[in-house]
Amino acid sequence: MISRQILREAVDTELCIGAFKDYTINGLQVEGRDRIERILTGVTACQALLDEAVAWGADVVLVHHGYFWKNEPVSVTGMKHRRLATLLGNNINLLAYHLPLDAHLSLGNNACLGRRLGFEMERCLDGEPGRGLLWMGAPQAELDSRALAGRVEQALDRAPTLIEGHSGIVRRVAWCTGGAQDMLPIAAEAGADAFISGEISERTTHMAREMGITYLAAGHHATERDGIQALGGWLADRFGIEHRFVDIDNPA
Repeated sequence: MISRQILREAVDTELCIGAFKDYTINGLQVEGRDRIERILTGVTACQALLDEAVAWGADVVLVHHGYFWKNEPVSVTGMKHRRLATLLGNNINLLAYHLPLDAHLSLGNNACLGRRLGFEMERCLDGEPGRGLLWMGAPQAELDSRALAGRVEQALDRAPTLIEGHSGIVRRVAWCTGGAQDMLPIAAEAGADAFISGEISERTTHMAREMGITYLAAGHHATERDGIQALGGWLADRFGIEHRFVDIDNPA
């Protein structure tokens, strides 16, 4: 058992949250009980995840996508009221880490996706390592675009949307989890043959074809499942507390 403050400070420090300008609050979003024994992790603090937390007796819900996003309505009604009522009524803490969790060099979503796919980051294309979100590296074996898509499907248990803008062997891959499809021009200009992210927009298809880069939309949720699990496991190992990850299915 540890205190909420110790747990919060450990994660805030490890993820260097002060170094990021984000669209939301990183850290403690909803305050619950002070003594922590059980952490439940998930990608998004949806109602289904909160219900699992209540049933399991979690002291903390730790997520990548929390609440209080820029430009969202501030009124506490409807869905937001139900979610907050669940947390407050059961004295459960909510901690959320967005961009800091994407960027972390070992626990982050990009680091975890790279390991899962067999890529090692050679350089970060939009900032210094540990702060930037767009990574580039090389596959461990020779792959063309379709073989790369097959590897992604096997690793994530989800068939990606494949736009074959590059023909031939993929020697450099760029990746950024989540909704980073508009980073495609940066990846192309840096010399990547393929770019992997979570989502795809109508414009992405034309951009990939015209820029000669293969694009794989592997799922926002699917590409961001591993980072929060790694963070929960890190906390469990460090403090000797219980950790459980719950994957609430999301096809997006």
